[in-house]
Amino acid sequence: MKKRCEVRLAGTGGQGVILAGILLAEAAVRDGLNVTQTQSYGPEARGGASRAEVVISSDEIDYPKVLQPDITLCMSQEACDRYGERIDRSGVLIVDSDFVSRAPTTRAVRVPLTSVARDVAGRNLMANVVGIGLIVALTGVVSRQALEEAVRARSPKGTTELNLRALAAGFEAANRGRIA
Repeated sequence: MKKRCEVRLAGTGGQGVILAGILLAEAAVRDGLNVTQTQSYGPEARGGASRAEVVISSDEIDYPKVLQPDITLCMSQEACDRYGERIDRSGVLIVDSDFVSRAPTTRAVRVPLTSVARDVAGRNLMANVVGIGLIVALTGVVSRQALEEAVRARSPKGTTELNLRALAAGFEAANRGRIA
């Protein structure tokens, strides 16, 4: 990992991007890294714009906000239209191909996150967990072990195994090329 890694997760309310940001930040802490996590969402609880940003660094973080993300995950077309181009030149853009049909680059990693979540966990709502699994598998920004621990600690009662399955599916999508 380079000294400072900036991650932006964006979608619409109800897709779990805020929770995904919290999970990623908690995993960074578990790995002994410095981290800041910020979030923003529209006035609507579900359906409005939603964004989480995580800055992870092995050094002190002197500015807590994302300036130019190294990794961007877009879970809706609106999010991709707004944030897809604002990425570092060598950055990674990941889109949920179930909801994003247009990306600003042909280099975008397209994965049907929602379909994968439904297939492995029976719930569309776990697409966010599939997404952070994919991010970690592709970039190594935090360790898989730390991310699994964060998911175990934050999963609502009775959903831990489903969330761990969704997380594993994100890693598998990267490792098996389930990239559209």
